[in-house]
Amino acid sequence: MRPRHRAREAALTPDDWDARYAGAELVWSASPNPFVASEVERLARTPGRALDLAAGEGRNAVWLAEGGWEVTATDFSPVGLAKARELASARGVDLTLIEADATEPVPAPTAYDLVVVAYLQLPAESLARALGHAAAALAPGGTLIAVGHDADNLTHGHGGPPDPALLWTVEHVTGALGGLTVERAEQVVREVATDDGPREAIDTLVTAHRR
Repeated sequence: MRPRHRAREAALTPDDWDARYAGAELVWSASPNPFVASEVERLARTPGRALDLAAGEGRNAVWLAEGGWEVTATDFSPVGLAKARELASARGVDLTLIEADATEPVPAPTAYDLVVVAYLQLPAESLARALGHAAAALAPGGTLIAVGHDADNLTHGHGGPPDPALLWTVEHVTGALGGLTVERAEQVVREVATDDGPREAIDTLVTAHRR
C-alpha cells in the first residue's frame, strides 16, 4: 500500500508528484544542490552511510553515491524513485530506494553518518515531524544537512512554493532538531537562471550533528 501523505491539502500528494515526474526529462537538474554539495565537501570525512530523505529524482543521492557514500534514498513518489533508479544506472552507481513518506519514521534509526533533507516543503507540523525523524536517523558523530525555500523568498526571492505555509524559517527548522548540535543556521542566496536573466532565491540552510 502506498504511504499516505499526512500534510494538509496545501502540500502536494504522491499522485501530484507522480504526475509531475511523469515526463521523460528530469524536473530538476541532474546536478546536486549547490548547498548540499558544499556542505558535504566541508565535512572532510571518509564517506559512510547516507540517507537522502524525500529524494525526488535522486540528484543529491546519486552525487553522494558517486562520492563513495552508501546511499539510501526515500520518497513517497514511485515515479520519482524510478527516475532516481534510471539516473543512478546511467551514472554507474547503486542506491537503496525505499518508497516512504518523510513524515513517517525512517529506516534504520541512528544508523546514518549523513542525512540530507532538501526542499521538503511541508506545513510546519509535518515538517517538524519529518525533521525529527531525520535527526533520529543520525548515528553518533553524524551530520544532518537541511535546505529549503525560505519564507522571505515569497516576497524577496524567485521561485519556490507560493504558499507561505510551506516555506521554511531558520527558527522552525532548528527547533525541530532536538538532541542535535546546530553548527550553521542561516538564510542563504542561490542564483537561478531564468529566461529574463539570473535571479536570486532565498533558502534556509541548517547543518547539525549528533555528538
